[in-house]
Amino acid sequence: MIIRLTGSDLTTGDVIQVAREGSSVDLSDRAVLQIDRASSFVTEIVDHGTPVYGINTGFGSLCNVPINRGDLNRLQENLIVSHAVGVGPFFAEDEARAAMLVRANTLASGHSGIHLEVERLLLALLNGHVYPLIPKQGSLGASGDLAPLASLALVLIGKGTARVGEQVLRGPEVLRAIGQTPVTLGAKEGLALINGTAVMTGVAALVLADAEHLLHLANMAAGLTMEALGARLEPFDPRIAGLRQHPGQASVAGEVLAYLDHSKLAGTCDEVQDAYSIRCVPQVHGAVADTLTFVSSVLASELNAVTDNPLLFPDDGDVVSGGNFHGEPVALAMDYLGIALAELASISERRTNRLLNPALSRGLPAFLTANPGLNSGLMIAQYTQAALVSENKVLAHPASVDSIPVSADQEDHVSMGTIAARKARSIADNVENVLAIELLAACQAVGIRGNERDLGTATGKVLAAIRQVVPPMDGDRMYIDDVNAVRTLIHTNTI
Repeated sequence: MIIRLTGSDLTTGDVIQVAREGSSVDLSDRAVLQIDRASSFVTEIVDHGTPVYGINTGFGSLCNVPINRGDLNRLQENLIVSHAVGVGPFFAEDEARAAMLVRANTLASGHSGIHLEVERLLLALLNGHVYPLIPKQGSLGASGDLAPLASLALVLIGKGTARVGEQVLRGPEVLRAIGQTPVTLGAKEGLALINGTAVMTGVAALVLADAEHLLHLANMAAGLTMEALGARLEPFDPRIAGLRQHPGQASVAGEVLAYLDHSKLAGTCDEVQDAYSIRCVPQVHGAVADTLTFVSSVLASELNAVTDNPLLFPDDGDVVSGGNFHGEPVALAMDYLGIALAELASISERRTNRLLNPALSRGLPAFLTANPGLNSGLMIAQYTQAALVSENKVLAHPASVDSIPVSADQEDHVSMGTIAARKARSIADNVENVLAIELLAACQAVGIRGNERDLGTATGKVLAAIRQVVPPMDGDRMYIDDVNAVRTLIHTNTI
């Protein structure tokens, strides 16, 4: 599959295809024309000699310092090497690939002013499966992702570090490994490469895709737990959702009922009402669904936004300095998504507790084990859930409410959007483990009751998939192996 960039129609699905599936990337004919027109416009500005920010001036609070024409190439290289001061662990390979793709799509729109050879080299990294080692920490989310994108740009000028196959290479060796040579950056090109929201947006797109999968999985886990407890179906009546009119609530209620189709277990208890963690699944999971809809709309715009500065308008003969690099839209969306995902884990842990606690489990043995006391069963697995839920509460603190002025107060309000995106991904990783434990517990509970054949059509298939890797528990064992096996099923979209 080849993704052809136009600068205006990149989707989250495209990001997944390139970042995780390894799809190739090329430029559309329109993108080539747009890039050439913008780079020619930069040449005209340089030839004219009028000071224009980012082209022949200094940067940040040094924007009023003019740069001699003979120093313009050095200016751009200085920008890259001086800004590549991120620290900490590296972004994962899919995150680095997502960032490269988003940046390439921005440049393809023809408002940034790079030469076609620079854009083609960026795509060569993607298509050659070069994984630039980009430190995670250092971006304030305005002027975009300066430090991490500078680390990426180092590879293009023969100074960076990247993994190519099984080797970690440095300097020009990276490009030689894929038959390429470093570029010499001209006016505006260094700034165009590093000034924008590509890293936070690329990571955000990956988190959104994971969150959509986790929501469906949480609905399925809730359905299995309901069957293990014989929970009532009335709270999922579409008439209830109709009286509140939140789309997510109606969609979750319908999805859970669909998973429970043909179930002989759900709705069999004789208690009048279930606890909130079950009865309010449509409301809680539904609010998460509505959050995902909002985040999706933000990213649909941001994936195709031009976020560097200044922006070129070649057809109008204008260069306009603004603030599209500010990551506030992504920062708020990622903080919101992190909070929503944290709630998925929180309510899942409470459902798991109802399966393990003999005072609440409607006749199931303590911690779902034979001979409790000699065996601990899934007691400590729920501790792990609780620890992850607690950690999520810390991670869900919004990054976007913080700002620290930099660049001698020229950049006096920043978004912290990349921190928000990174935190959201950490929360999503924790949710995977929490849901894996609920699924494990629900399958064990159904097995103890001896009525696996009475599950719904969909929930029965999920239990069968889990039974392929996790046999029923008849005594204590290395439960971590079971948790990891179920998580692998989740992570590979097997269930």
